[in-house]
Amino acid sequence: MLKGKFVVIGVTGGIAAHRALDLTSTLVKAGAEVHVIMTRGAREFVGPLAFEALSGNRVHVDTFSAPPGWRYPHLELARRADIALVVPATANIMAKMAYGMADDLLTTSILAMTCPIVVCPAMNVYMYRNDIVQENIKRLRKLGFILMEPGVGRQACGDEGPGRLAAVEDIVNMIKKVLMPECDLAGSRVLVTAGGTREPIDPVRYISNRSSGKMGYALAEAAVNRGAVVHLVTAPTCLEPPDGAKIYYVNTAIEMFREVMNLYREVDVVVKAAAVSDYRPKTVSDQKIKKSDSGLVLELEKNTDILYELGKQKTHQILVGFAAETEDLIKNARQKLAKKNLDFLVANDVTQPGAGFGTDTNIAKLIFPGGRIESLPMMDKLELADRIWDEVVKLRHGKTK
Repeated sequence: MLKGKFVVIGVTGGIAAHRALDLTSTLVKAGAEVHVIMTRGAREFVGPLAFEALSGNRVHVDTFSAPPGWRYPHLELARRADIALVVPATANIMAKMAYGMADDLLTTSILAMTCPIVVCPAMNVYMYRNDIVQENIKRLRKLGFILMEPGVGRQACGDEGPGRLAAVEDIVNMIKKVLMPECDLAGSRVLVTAGGTREPIDPVRYISNRSSGKMGYALAEAAVNRGAVVHLVTAPTCLEPPDGAKIYYVNTAIEMFREVMNLYREVDVVVKAAAVSDYRPKTVSDQKIKKSDSGLVLELEKNTDILYELGKQKTHQILVGFAAETEDLIKNARQKLAKKNLDFLVANDVTQPGAGFGTDTNIAKLIFPGGRIESLPMMDKLELADRIWDEVVKLRHGKTK
Protein backbone atom coordinates (compact mmCIF):
# COMPACT_ATOMS: atom_id res chain seq x y z
CA MET A 1 0.00 0.00 0.00
CA LEU A 2 2.89 2.39 0.65
CA LYS A 3 5.00 1.38 -2.35
CA GLY A 4 6.43 4.45 -4.05
CA LYS A 5 5.05 6.92 -1.52
CA PHE A 6 7.39 9.81 -0.68
CA VAL A 7 7.42 10.09 3.12
CA VAL A 8 9.19 12.86 5.04
CA ILE A 9 9.96 12.20 8.71
CA GLY A 10 10.95 15.12 10.91
CA VAL A 11 12.88 13.90 13.95
CA THR A 12 13.19 16.28 16.90
CA GLY A 13 15.11 16.31 20.15
CA GLY A 14 13.33 13.90 22.46
CA ILE A 15 14.31 10.62 24.08
CA ALA A 16 11.90 8.84 21.71
CA ALA A 17 13.98 9.92 18.70
CA HIS A 18 15.52 6.45 18.48
CA ARG A 19 12.06 4.97 17.83
CA ALA A 20 11.91 6.93 14.59
CA LEU A 21 14.56 4.44 13.41
CA ASP A 22 12.04 1.60 13.72
CA LEU A 23 9.46 3.68 11.87
CA THR A 24 11.90 4.43 9.07
CA SER A 25 12.82 0.77 8.72
CA THR A 26 9.15 -0.31 8.68
CA LEU A 27 8.22 2.22 5.99
CA VAL A 28 11.18 1.32 3.79
CA LYS A 29 10.29 -2.38 4.04
CA ALA A 30 6.75 -1.43 2.95
CA GLY A 31 8.17 0.17 -0.20
CA ALA A 32 8.07 3.84 0.77
CA GLU A 33 10.79 6.34 -0.15
CA VAL A 34 11.75 7.87 3.19
CA HIS A 35 13.56 11.17 3.66
CA VAL A 36 14.53 12.24 7.17
CA ILE A 37 14.96 15.78 8.49
CA MET A 38 16.78 15.99 11.82
CA THR A 39 16.83 19.00 14.12
CA ARG A 40 19.93 19.89 16.09
CA GLY A 41 18.33 18.48 19.23
CA ALA A 42 17.54 15.18 17.51
CA ARG A 43 21.22 14.72 16.64
CA GLU A 44 22.01 14.76 20.36
CA PHE A 45 20.07 11.48 20.68
CA VAL A 46 20.64 9.69 17.35
CA GLY A 47 23.26 10.12 14.65
CA PRO A 48 22.21 10.88 11.05
CA LEU A 49 24.22 7.90 9.79
CA ALA A 50 21.74 5.46 11.35
CA PHE A 51 18.83 7.00 9.42
CA GLU A 52 20.87 7.13 6.22
CA ALA A 53 21.67 3.43 6.53
CA LEU A 54 18.00 2.52 7.01
CA SER A 55 16.44 4.91 4.49
CA GLY A 56 19.11 4.74 1.80
CA ASN A 57 18.85 8.51 1.48
CA ARG A 58 20.92 11.39 2.74
CA VAL A 59 19.59 12.85 5.99
CA HIS A 60 18.66 16.54 5.77
CA VAL A 61 19.99 18.69 8.60
CA ASP A 62 20.66 22.15 7.19
CA THR A 63 18.50 24.63 5.31
CA PHE A 64 21.50 25.77 3.31
CA SER A 65 23.04 22.38 2.51
CA ALA A 66 21.45 20.74 -0.52
CA PRO A 67 22.02 17.20 -1.82
CA PRO A 68 23.31 16.96 -5.42
CA GLY A 69 20.61 18.07 -7.84
CA TRP A 70 18.53 19.82 -5.16
CA ARG A 71 18.50 23.63 -5.15
CA TYR A 72 16.29 24.31 -2.14
CA PRO A 73 15.86 21.34 0.23
CA HIS A 74 12.82 22.71 2.07
CA LEU A 75 10.91 23.33 -1.17
CA GLU A 76 11.99 20.07 -2.80
CA LEU A 77 10.90 18.05 0.22
CA ALA A 78 7.61 19.93 0.47
CA ARG A 79 6.75 19.49 -3.22
CA ARG A 80 7.55 15.79 -3.37
CA ALA A 81 6.07 14.65 -0.07
CA ASP A 82 2.90 12.52 -0.13
CA ILE A 83 2.81 12.71 3.66
CA ALA A 84 5.02 14.13 6.41
CA LEU A 85 5.43 13.08 10.04
CA VAL A 86 6.98 14.70 13.08
CA VAL A 87 8.31 11.82 15.22
CA PRO A 88 8.74 12.53 18.06
CA ALA A 89 7.01 15.89 18.31
CA THR A 90 8.36 17.78 21.30
CA ALA A 91 6.54 20.63 23.06
CA ASN A 92 9.01 23.00 21.41
CA ILE A 93 8.38 21.91 17.81
CA MET A 94 4.61 21.92 18.33
CA ALA A 95 4.75 25.49 19.64
CA LYS A 96 6.75 26.53 16.58
CA MET A 97 4.35 24.79 14.20
CA ALA A 98 1.29 26.23 15.93
CA TYR A 99 2.49 29.79 15.36
CA GLY A 100 4.25 29.47 12.01
CA MET A 101 7.87 29.83 13.10
CA ALA A 102 10.48 28.83 10.53
CA ASP A 103 13.92 28.92 12.12
CA ASP A 104 15.36 25.63 10.84
CA LEU A 105 14.99 23.20 7.95
CA LEU A 106 12.13 21.21 9.52
CA THR A 107 9.89 24.16 10.38
CA THR A 108 10.64 25.85 7.04
CA SER A 109 9.73 22.68 5.18
CA ILE A 110 6.49 22.28 7.14
CA LEU A 111 5.36 25.78 6.19
CA ALA A 112 5.89 24.96 2.51
CA MET A 113 4.02 21.63 2.63
CA THR A 114 0.55 21.05 1.25
CA CYS A 115 0.49 17.32 2.02
CA PRO A 116 -1.06 15.81 5.19
CA ILE A 117 1.19 16.23 8.25
CA VAL A 118 0.94 13.75 11.12
CA VAL A 119 2.22 14.97 14.50
CA CYS A 120 3.25 12.36 17.08
CA PRO A 121 3.73 14.00 20.51
CA ALA A 122 6.20 12.52 22.98
CA MET A 123 7.28 14.19 26.21
CA ASN A 124 7.04 14.02 29.99
CA VAL A 125 3.49 13.53 31.25
CA TYR A 126 3.46 16.85 33.10
CA MET A 127 4.73 18.70 30.04
CA TYR A 128 2.06 17.00 27.93
CA ARG A 129 -0.70 18.00 30.37
CA ASN A 130 0.51 21.58 30.59
CA ASP A 131 -2.23 24.00 29.53
CA ILE A 132 0.06 25.72 27.01
CA VAL A 133 0.91 22.43 25.30
CA GLN A 134 -2.75 21.42 25.22
CA GLU A 135 -3.72 24.76 23.69
CA ASN A 136 -1.05 24.32 21.03
CA ILE A 137 -2.38 20.83 20.27
CA LYS A 138 -5.88 22.26 19.84
CA ARG A 139 -4.51 24.99 17.60
CA LEU A 140 -2.65 22.47 15.44
CA ARG A 141 -5.82 20.40 15.04
CA LYS A 142 -7.77 23.50 14.08
CA LEU A 143 -5.12 24.30 11.45
CA GLY A 144 -5.58 20.85 9.90
CA PHE A 145 -2.62 18.92 11.32
CA ILE A 146 -3.31 15.29 12.23
CA LEU A 147 -2.47 14.62 15.90
CA MET A 148 -1.69 11.12 17.14
CA GLU A 149 -2.68 10.33 20.69
CA PRO A 150 0.41 9.57 22.82
CA GLY A 151 0.87 6.25 24.54
CA VAL A 152 0.26 5.85 28.26
CA GLY A 153 2.68 4.17 30.65
CA ARG A 154 6.03 4.42 32.38
CA GLN A 155 8.36 6.99 30.87
CA ALA A 156 12.16 7.14 30.68
CA CYS A 157 12.21 9.70 33.52
CA GLY A 158 10.24 7.33 35.77
CA ASP A 159 6.92 9.22 35.65
CA GLU A 160 3.79 7.48 34.42
CA GLY A 161 0.91 8.69 32.29
CA PRO A 162 0.25 9.97 28.76
CA GLY A 163 3.28 11.22 26.85
CA ARG A 164 4.96 8.14 25.39
CA LEU A 165 5.37 8.07 21.62
CA ALA A 166 2.55 6.17 19.92
CA ALA A 167 3.42 2.63 18.83
CA VAL A 168 5.13 2.39 15.44
CA GLU A 169 2.35 0.08 14.25
CA ASP A 170 -0.27 2.71 15.13
CA ILE A 171 1.69 5.41 13.31
CA VAL A 172 1.96 3.25 10.19
CA ASN A 173 -1.77 2.51 10.34
CA MET A 174 -2.47 6.24 10.54
CA ILE A 175 -0.29 6.81 7.46
CA LYS A 176 -2.25 4.16 5.57
CA LYS A 177 -5.55 5.66 6.75
CA VAL A 178 -4.54 9.11 5.56
CA LEU A 179 -3.06 8.01 2.23
CA MET A 180 -5.45 5.21 1.33
CA PRO A 181 -8.96 6.23 2.42
CA GLU A 182 -12.13 5.56 0.50
CA CYS A 183 -11.72 8.78 -1.43
CA ASP A 184 -15.17 9.04 -3.02
CA LEU A 185 -15.49 12.55 -1.54
CA ALA A 186 -12.11 13.68 -2.88
CA GLY A 187 -12.48 17.11 -4.44
CA SER A 188 -15.65 17.83 -2.45
CA ARG A 189 -15.83 20.80 -0.11
CA VAL A 190 -18.24 20.06 2.69
CA LEU A 191 -19.65 22.06 5.58
CA VAL A 192 -20.89 20.31 8.72
CA THR A 193 -22.50 21.99 11.71
CA ALA A 194 -22.50 20.40 15.16
CA GLY A 195 -23.43 20.91 18.81
CA GLY A 196 -26.12 22.92 20.54
CA THR A 197 -26.02 26.71 20.40
CA ARG A 198 -26.16 28.78 23.58
CA GLU A 199 -28.31 31.91 23.89
CA PRO A 200 -27.18 34.09 26.82
CA ILE A 201 -29.58 35.33 29.47
CA ASP A 202 -26.92 37.06 31.55
CA PRO A 203 -23.13 36.57 32.02
CA VAL A 204 -23.61 33.19 33.76
CA ARG A 205 -26.82 31.70 32.29
CA TYR A 206 -27.97 30.67 28.86
CA ILE A 207 -30.68 28.78 26.98
CA SER A 208 -29.49 25.66 25.17
CA ASN A 209 -30.46 22.06 24.42
CA ARG A 210 -29.24 18.50 24.98
CA SER A 211 -27.13 18.14 21.82
CA SER A 212 -23.68 16.65 22.50
CA GLY A 213 -22.30 17.31 19.01
CA LYS A 214 -21.37 13.63 18.56
CA MET A 215 -23.31 13.20 15.31
CA GLY A 216 -21.86 16.30 13.70
CA TYR A 217 -18.32 15.40 14.74
CA ALA A 218 -18.79 11.87 13.38
CA LEU A 219 -19.95 13.34 10.06
CA ALA A 220 -16.89 15.58 9.90
CA GLU A 221 -14.52 12.72 10.76
CA ALA A 222 -16.06 10.40 8.17
CA ALA A 223 -15.88 13.08 5.48
CA VAL A 224 -12.19 13.73 6.21
CA ASN A 225 -11.53 9.98 5.97
CA ARG A 226 -13.23 9.92 2.56
CA GLY A 227 -11.06 12.69 1.15
CA ALA A 228 -13.25 15.79 1.50
CA VAL A 229 -12.11 19.25 2.50
CA VAL A 230 -14.17 19.66 5.67
CA HIS A 231 -15.32 22.84 7.38
CA LEU A 232 -16.81 22.10 10.82
CA VAL A 233 -18.81 24.92 12.42
CA THR A 234 -19.34 23.85 16.00
CA ALA A 235 -21.20 25.15 19.01
CA PRO A 236 -19.64 24.28 22.40
CA THR A 237 -19.07 20.55 23.03
CA CYS A 238 -16.82 18.37 25.20
CA LEU A 239 -15.42 16.58 22.12
CA GLU A 240 -11.99 16.58 20.52
CA PRO A 241 -12.33 17.96 16.98
CA PRO A 242 -11.60 15.47 14.19
CA ASP A 243 -8.09 15.65 12.76
CA GLY A 244 -7.89 17.19 9.32
CA ALA A 245 -11.07 19.32 9.54
CA LYS A 246 -11.00 23.11 9.62
CA ILE A 247 -12.77 24.19 12.81
CA TYR A 248 -14.90 27.28 13.39
CA TYR A 249 -16.06 27.77 16.99
CA VAL A 250 -19.33 29.62 17.70
CA ASN A 251 -21.68 29.99 20.64
CA THR A 252 -24.98 31.52 19.54
CA ALA A 253 -27.34 30.92 16.64
CA ILE A 254 -26.45 34.33 15.22
CA GLU A 255 -22.75 33.47 15.25
CA MET A 256 -23.44 30.12 13.58
CA PHE A 257 -25.61 31.78 10.92
CA ARG A 258 -22.87 34.27 10.06
CA GLU A 259 -20.14 31.62 9.90
CA VAL A 260 -22.25 29.24 7.80
CA MET A 261 -23.31 31.93 5.33
CA ASN A 262 -19.70 33.11 4.95
CA LEU A 263 -18.71 29.59 3.90
CA TYR A 264 -21.81 28.62 1.91
CA ARG A 265 -20.73 29.76 -1.55
CA GLU A 266 -17.41 27.94 -1.25
CA VAL A 267 -18.81 24.49 -0.47
CA ASP A 268 -20.49 21.71 -2.43
CA VAL A 269 -22.31 19.96 0.42
CA VAL A 270 -23.85 21.12 3.69
CA VAL A 271 -24.95 18.70 6.40
CA LYS A 272 -26.73 20.67 9.10
CA ALA A 273 -26.46 18.46 12.20
CA ALA A 274 -26.30 21.25 14.81
CA ALA A 275 -29.21 21.79 17.21
CA VAL A 276 -29.78 25.50 16.79
CA SER A 277 -31.89 27.38 19.32
CA ASP A 278 -35.15 28.57 17.72
CA TYR A 279 -35.41 31.49 20.15
CA ARG A 280 -33.12 33.78 22.10
CA PRO A 281 -33.75 36.23 24.98
CA LYS A 282 -34.78 39.61 23.59
CA THR A 283 -32.74 41.37 26.26
CA VAL A 284 -29.48 40.10 27.75
CA SER A 285 -28.56 41.41 31.18
CA ASP A 286 -25.05 42.84 31.60
CA GLN A 287 -25.01 41.62 35.19
CA LYS A 288 -26.07 38.37 36.81
CA ILE A 289 -29.80 38.42 37.45
CA LYS A 290 -30.34 38.08 41.18
CA LYS A 291 -32.84 35.66 42.66
CA SER A 292 -35.96 37.25 44.08
CA ASP A 293 -39.23 36.16 45.68
CA SER A 294 -41.16 37.00 42.53
CA GLY A 295 -41.06 35.02 39.30
CA LEU A 296 -38.81 35.80 36.34
CA VAL A 297 -40.26 36.44 32.89
CA LEU A 298 -38.03 36.10 29.84
CA GLU A 299 -39.23 37.62 26.59
CA LEU A 300 -37.90 35.60 23.65
CA GLU A 301 -37.45 36.54 20.02
CA LYS A 302 -37.03 34.23 17.06
CA ASN A 303 -33.62 33.29 15.66
CA THR A 304 -32.99 33.13 11.94
CA ASP A 305 -33.78 29.67 10.55
CA ILE A 306 -30.36 28.82 9.14
CA LEU A 307 -31.46 25.74 7.23
CA TYR A 308 -34.38 27.61 5.64
CA GLU A 309 -32.06 30.40 4.50
CA LEU A 310 -29.63 27.87 3.04
CA GLY A 311 -32.48 26.24 1.15
CA LYS A 312 -33.62 29.58 -0.28
CA GLN A 313 -30.12 30.46 -1.49
CA LYS A 314 -29.16 26.98 -2.71
CA THR A 315 -27.56 26.92 -6.16
CA HIS A 316 -25.21 23.98 -6.77
CA GLN A 317 -25.03 22.70 -3.18
CA ILE A 318 -26.38 19.44 -1.82
CA LEU A 319 -28.24 20.29 1.38
CA VAL A 320 -28.93 17.72 4.12
CA GLY A 321 -30.86 18.45 7.29
CA PHE A 322 -31.67 16.67 10.55
CA ALA A 323 -34.98 16.41 12.37
CA ALA A 324 -35.02 15.33 16.00
CA GLU A 325 -38.66 14.66 16.83
CA THR A 326 -40.70 13.32 19.75
CA GLU A 327 -43.97 12.68 17.84
CA ASP A 328 -45.31 12.40 14.27
CA LEU A 329 -41.79 11.71 13.01
CA ILE A 330 -42.57 11.08 9.34
CA LYS A 331 -45.14 13.87 9.00
CA ASN A 332 -42.90 16.50 10.62
CA ALA A 333 -39.84 15.33 8.70
CA ARG A 334 -41.61 15.52 5.33
CA GLN A 335 -42.83 19.04 6.08
CA LYS A 336 -39.30 20.13 6.99
CA LEU A 337 -37.85 18.46 3.90
CA ALA A 338 -40.18 20.38 1.57
CA LYS A 339 -40.17 23.72 3.40
CA LYS A 340 -36.38 23.93 3.57
CA ASN A 341 -35.62 22.70 0.03
CA LEU A 342 -33.46 19.78 1.20
CA ASP A 343 -31.97 17.00 -0.91
CA PHE A 344 -32.75 14.59 1.90
CA LEU A 345 -33.31 14.63 5.64
CA VAL A 346 -32.11 12.46 8.53
CA ALA A 347 -34.93 12.00 11.02
CA ASN A 348 -34.87 10.34 14.40
CA ASP A 349 -37.25 9.92 17.32
CA VAL A 350 -35.21 11.07 20.30
CA THR A 351 -37.53 9.27 22.74
CA GLN A 352 -36.25 5.90 21.48
CA PRO A 353 -33.50 4.25 23.56
CA GLY A 354 -30.24 4.51 21.66
CA ALA A 355 -31.42 7.41 19.49
CA GLY A 356 -31.42 10.34 21.88
CA PHE A 357 -28.99 13.15 22.58
CA GLY A 358 -25.57 12.28 24.01
CA THR A 359 -25.60 8.63 22.95
CA ASP A 360 -22.92 6.96 20.82
CA THR A 361 -25.61 5.35 18.65
CA ASN A 362 -28.54 6.56 16.60
CA ILE A 363 -31.66 5.14 14.93
CA ALA A 364 -32.46 7.15 11.83
CA LYS A 365 -34.77 7.30 8.84
CA LEU A 366 -33.56 8.89 5.62
CA ILE A 367 -36.42 10.87 4.06
CA PHE A 368 -36.15 11.78 0.35
CA PRO A 369 -38.17 14.03 -1.98
CA GLY A 370 -40.71 11.95 -3.84
CA GLY A 371 -41.68 9.97 -0.76
CA ARG A 372 -38.89 7.39 -0.44
CA ILE A 373 -38.02 6.48 3.15
CA GLU A 374 -35.10 4.31 4.20
CA SER A 375 -35.29 3.04 7.77
CA LEU A 376 -31.91 2.25 9.30
CA PRO A 377 -31.27 0.03 12.32
CA MET A 378 -29.50 1.23 15.45
CA MET A 379 -25.87 1.89 14.58
CA ASP A 380 -22.80 3.73 15.78
CA LYS A 381 -22.88 7.42 14.85
CA LEU A 382 -19.71 7.10 12.78
CA GLU A 383 -21.33 4.24 10.85
CA LEU A 384 -24.45 6.36 10.33
CA ALA A 385 -22.24 9.23 9.17
CA ASP A 386 -20.78 7.01 6.46
CA ARG A 387 -24.28 5.92 5.45
CA ILE A 388 -25.26 9.58 5.05
CA TRP A 389 -22.16 10.28 2.98
CA ASP A 390 -22.99 7.27 0.79
CA GLU A 391 -26.22 9.05 -0.20
CA VAL A 392 -24.38 12.33 -0.75
CA VAL A 393 -21.92 10.58 -3.07
CA LYS A 394 -24.82 9.16 -5.12
CA LEU A 395 -26.31 12.64 -5.46
CA ARG A 396 -22.93 14.13 -6.37
CA HIS A 397 -22.41 11.57 -9.10
CA GLY A 398 -25.91 12.21 -10.41
CA LYS A 399 -25.25 15.94 -10.69
CA THR A 400 -21.96 15.47 -12.53
CA LYS A 401 -23.26 13.01 -15.17
